[in-house]
Order: sequence, then C-alpha cells, then structure tokens
Amino acid sequence: MFDVKTVSLEWGGKTLTLETGRIARQADGAVLATYGETVVLCAVTAAKSVKEGQDFFPLTVHYQEKFSAAGRIPGGFFKRERGATEKETLVSRLIDRPVRPLFPEGFYNEINVIAQVMSYDGETEPDIVAMIAASAALTISGVPFLGPIGAARVGFKDGEYQLNPNMAQVAEGRLDLVVAATDTAVMMVESEAKELTEDEMLGAVMFAHAESRKVIGAIIELAEKAAKDPWEVDLTDNTADIKAKLKSIVGDDIAAAYKLTNKSERANALNAARDKAKAAFSEESPQTQMVAIKTLKKVESDIVRTAILKDGQRIDGRTVTQVRPIESIVGFLPRTHGSALFTRGETQTICTTTLGTKDAEQMIDGLDGLTYQRFMLHYNFPPYSVGEVGRFGAPGRREIGHGKLAWRALNPVLPSKEDFPYTIRVLSDVTESNGSSSMATVCGGCLSLMDAGVPILRPVSGIAMGLILEGDDFTVLSDILGDEDHLGDMDFKVAGTSEGITSLQMDIKVAGITEEIFRTALAQAKGGRAHILGEMTRALGEVRTELSAHAPRIETISIDKSKIREVIGTGGKVIREIVATTGAKVDIDDEGVIKISSADVAQIEAAKKWILGIVEEPEVGKVYNGKVVNIVDFGAFVNFMGGRDGLVHVSEMKNERVEKPTDVVKEGQEVKVKVLEIDNRGKVRLSMRLVDQETGAEIEDTRAPREPREPRGDRGGDRRGPKPGDKGDRGPRRNDRGPRRERSDRDEGPAPDHMPAFLKSDD
Repeated sequence: MFDVKTVSLEWGGKTLTLETGRIARQADGAVLATYGETVVLCAVTAAKSVKEGQDFFPLTVHYQEKFSAAGRIPGGFFKRERGATEKETLVSRLIDRPVRPLFPEGFYNEINVIAQVMSYDGETEPDIVAMIAASAALTISGVPFLGPIGAARVGFKDGEYQLNPNMAQVAEGRLDLVVAATDTAVMMVESEAKELTEDEMLGAVMFAHAESRKVIGAIIELAEKAAKDPWEVDLTDNTADIKAKLKSIVGDDIAAAYKLTNKSERANALNAARDKAKAAFSEESPQTQMVAIKTLKKVESDIVRTAILKDGQRIDGRTVTQVRPIESIVGFLPRTHGSALFTRGETQTICTTTLGTKDAEQMIDGLDGLTYQRFMLHYNFPPYSVGEVGRFGAPGRREIGHGKLAWRALNPVLPSKEDFPYTIRVLSDVTESNGSSSMATVCGGCLSLMDAGVPILRPVSGIAMGLILEGDDFTVLSDILGDEDHLGDMDFKVAGTSEGITSLQMDIKVAGITEEIFRTALAQAKGGRAHILGEMTRALGEVRTELSAHAPRIETISIDKSKIREVIGTGGKVIREIVATTGAKVDIDDEGVIKISSADVAQIEAAKKWILGIVEEPEVGKVYNGKVVNIVDFGAFVNFMGGRDGLVHVSEMKNERVEKPTDVVKEGQEVKVKVLEIDNRGKVRLSMRLVDQETGAEIEDTRAPREPREPRGDRGGDRRGPKPGDKGDRGPRRNDRGPRRERSDRDEGPAPDHMPAFLKSDD
C-alpha cells in the first residue's frame, strides 16, 4: 500500500533516518525525520499558480511542538496547543532564514512549510531535526529549490568541538552554535558563546559545515529514490531593455540621492526618482509597470554596489571600516532601576533594566516541562522609528528574533543566581532605526544593566557587518546602514567583550559565503567592537556599586531543610504572618534557601530576625528579648526568638515573692528573659529575675540552689496502673515518695496542657 523510501546515517553517535511515502502523501513533499527518539514530520505544499499582480515570494514556515511528543498535557485553561511560543517562533525563523535565499529570483509561487514535533526523547533537541526535515521535504517536492541544506549544532568544551550536544552538555560548555549550509558554503549561523576567540568561533562554524555535508549526502540519496519531477518554471530575465531605460531616465538621480548622508533627505530624493520612473512607464500595461518597479530596485542596487566595490564609497561617505558617531547617556530615566539612551548615527534605543524577585521569573511550559527564566530581554520596534505609519501592538517574528539575539549576547556575562538573586528584565524601545537596532540593543542593554548595579562579568558591545559580493570580488562593511543591509548580500552580527565573542548571527542573501569572507568579517568586526566599547566607557566605565533606591533589596539565608515546615507553618500561616507584619516578601525553596526582599532594609531585617528566631535553637544561659503573649495563674508565657514560647514561672519573675503574675507583667509587654532549662520535649523554662529589665545585663542568682529532681525514667511499673478489668493488687500509687504536699491557692486546678514537664510533677 505504501511506497516507503528511507535513508539512514550514523551521525554524532545516533542514527538519523529520513523517510517519505508513508505519511502526508498529498503534500508536495513530506519527510519524517528521526534522530535518537526525537521525530519531526515536515510537509511542504506549493501553490501551482501566482496571484495576479504579486511581485514577492510568499514563503511561510511554521514549526510546532506537540506536547504529546513528550507525554505531556498542556498547562493552563486551554488544554491544546495554542499560538506560537517564543521558541516555536525562533525555530520557524531558523528554518526560514537559510531556505529563503535558495529559491530563484522571480519565483513567486506561495510555499507553506510545516514542521511538527511528534516525539521528543528529552535529550535530542528537535530544532536541528526540523531543519533537516524541511530541507529534505523541499528537495523531493519538485519546487525550484536550489538546495539541499544541512544543519548541525556544535558545542565547545575543553578545547574540543561537540556535534549535536544535548542541552545539559551545552550548559557545561562554552558554546551553543547552530549552522545551516549547502554543500559549498555556509548559509546561516546562530550562536551564544562564553567569550570565544575569533579562531575558536570560525573553527566551530567550519566543523559544523563539514558535518552538515554528511546530512546533505543523505538528503540527495533520498531524492534519488523519491523526488518528484521538477517544476517547469519560466524564470527568463527579459528586463534588460527596461533596466537600460530606467538607468537613462533616473540613474543620475539615484546616484545623487545615495550621496546624501541624511536618511530623510536621501529617502525624499529616492522617492522623487521613483515617481519620475513611474511616470515614464505610466502608458505601459499594468504588468510592465509592475516589472519596471521591481527592476528599479535592481538599478538602485547596482549603483550602490558598484560605488562600494570600485571606489570604496559608502552611502554616507564613511570608509568600509568606519563606525558612525556614538553617544551614550546612562541614568536617563529617574524612576527606573537602570536606564541608558544609546545612539549610533541614526539608530537609537532607550534601554531600561528592571530588577525583581523570584516570583517575577518567566514560567515557560514546553516539551521539557515547566521551566523558569530569570533573565528576559524584550525588543520593541514601533513604526515611528523609521518614520512610517504601521501596525503597533504585539511583537512580530522579527522583534522576537532580534530580542533573542541581544539576549544571547548579554546572557553569558550575567552573574549567577547565587551571586545576584534577582530576576532581570531588559527592555529595548527602538526610537530611531537606520541599521542594526539589535546591536544598539546589546550596547544600550549592557549600559542599563551596569547603571542598575548588575555585576556583569565585562561590558558587551555589538556591531553589524555587511557584504558586497560580485564574483570573486568582495567588500566587508562595518556598521551597516539600513540601505546597505537591503542592497547588500549579508547581515553579519557579532557581539562580545574585550575577551571574546558572546554571540554571532549571520544571514546571507546569496548562495553562501566562503571561509575567507567569514574570517575577514570576524577580524573586521573585532576592531569595530573594540571601538564601540571605548565609546560606551565614556558614559559608564564600570558597574555601579549601589542599586537604585527604587530597586528591591534581596537578602538570602539558608536554613536546615527540616525547618522549612516550621517557617511556612500550617497552610502557610506562619510565612503569611511574617509577610503581613514586616512588609517584606519572603520566598523559600525546597533546599531551604530563603530570599527576603523589600525596598526597605528595615523590613528585610525584621523578617530575617523573625525567621532566624523560628529556626534557631535557644541556648541555655542566653538572654533574649521577648513579648508576653499569655498570662496564667502560675506565670506567663513569653514569645522569644520570633517563634518560640517559654514559661516564666511566677517564682522567676522577681527575687521577692509575687502573689499574682499580673502584678508584674501584662500581655504584650516587652521583657528580657534568660533560658534556664529546655526539657527533653522542647519545653523552655525562662527567668526574668536573673536579667536587668532595663539594660539586659545578667544578674547574679542569690537564691540557694534547688534540689535536683528525680530523673524522669522507670518509676517501678506502669504509672497508669492496670488496665480496666485488671483485678490485681495495684498497691500504693505513690510508693515511697512520701506524703503528698498541700497545695497553695495558686496550685488549685489541673495542670494546663502547655505547662512544662517540670511543673506537672508532684515533686
């Protein structure tokens, strides 16, 4: 019934299997990829015709994680997969970025790529498997895809590169790198690193490329067995005459416009040239007009690229290695915990840092279960930042991707949770944009963290590099403008400290770049990063030693795990009382680590003292401050050490005889007490008479010492006597203990349950 085709490859210590022909047979291409016990199904469908008037390539990639893949039911009210999570959005972009440039110019049929995680083994990350499955499905679908691509994840530990490490191995190492590549060149790079050198990073990319080639071989083998007939697509370029006409009409106007250094002036001049071109083709057919508009972009690209390659002349007049002017201001906003305004040329962002407690951590429900993230970075790109009218609201895929890139750049230099027990949120609001607002976010975000007093390892700067490639000739551009990004061949972003790279991202618009171009870009970016770091230190050279007055303070203490129950209390009664009374926020984990937070140091100290009073054991002979909580006929119960109660017998209130406890104390009174005894049941006997109630100094005991009491042990048989029905001779209950003493008026009535053991005795 099924015509199943399969290929397998031993790769990175596991078997990678690609299968087609069994599932989703009505799609143009469908591949089930299995690596370890992680399984991803990817199906590709393509529209057979192009919508009238369409002049762009509508490729859409959707990556989805099924909770059932990990044997889980989604949390929350809706028990089904909902909108895309941040991870799903990022992986969708990870697949889209290397695939999109491999479709020929002029191909505008809509294509849908859907990758779904069907099984997850808790070890093998599904993103690489999804990328491979998508490449294989496109390759066998028959659409004009100039692939296939391979993909690999690389770790780095103890000087050795690791192929497809699991997340635990990644956390232990210094690198998390994902590379997608064709057989001849690298197409896409995404990474987070712990200050790797340029040579170490380049070695990781080349290692990943070599391993990707093995996957490409397997995909080609599958295509030889199962590929559909290639589409017949007419992509003949017959725009030469239109291009020549446009150059003659507006070529000089475009060249003059790109010599204007101000973005607004340049945009106005370009719009005037475009209007002039449209007018020249106003009498032509709608199809010809559409082609002319598309061709005009090629004319603009040719003019800019030629000027850079031949003359080294950039749009704004800079040299190829020159960085735009930088201005940084910290402490920009008065009430935030940390803030910075970072401006580089016509790119600007306001970055703020907010510090919070543990309950502000982001809860993430994914295939690995519930996890918590203490560092968040959110990037916003409002339409006014580019002088346009547009949608303003929830972040799109681009904003999520740019925010994650900046997150990866800053995360490696953050202090550990133990050293700095705060939840950290950095917010980047881009207010102007003309090239690499994500790298401005890295720089501004770093300054805002330093302004907030977050003890980062070292400052981080970032720079975006561009590429103009014609045949074997190429030029790498430092700190690219928006137009250089649009008209160039590469977007290459590098962030790092003075000691090494913390993040690298590369997207390419041509069929890959070589090792030589990669090495040149890394070296040039290093110089640019160093320059930007120098400019940043002018605003703030080191981390502030004090937190903002508006930031919460957090103090951490550790207690024995056996005491956690006492601090929390029945149903949380005790911890709620601590919070309500002191005003501090208290968090306690299963290991006995307690975090006390408040903007008021006095509240923290009060809560800390209370908790320590609960968990500490009282010491015999030590003096404590206490409060009278209950008065009875024979004395008063005093609360001390926050959660301890002890009895001050009436005889221990003063050195002289006291008739009634109320003659000496009243409920709520603050007193000083000395611990006399702690019995084997934890009952505490206290004394007020041995402590100066004004100074707290101990007073010498002038009374004669008490006779030692009879040990509480075996008193000759069962104290309770025979059980009901036992007719044996019980004998005298008191044996030889002597006659019962007469009780005074104060001794009348049964002994209360909370009375210490030594007072319940008849001795």
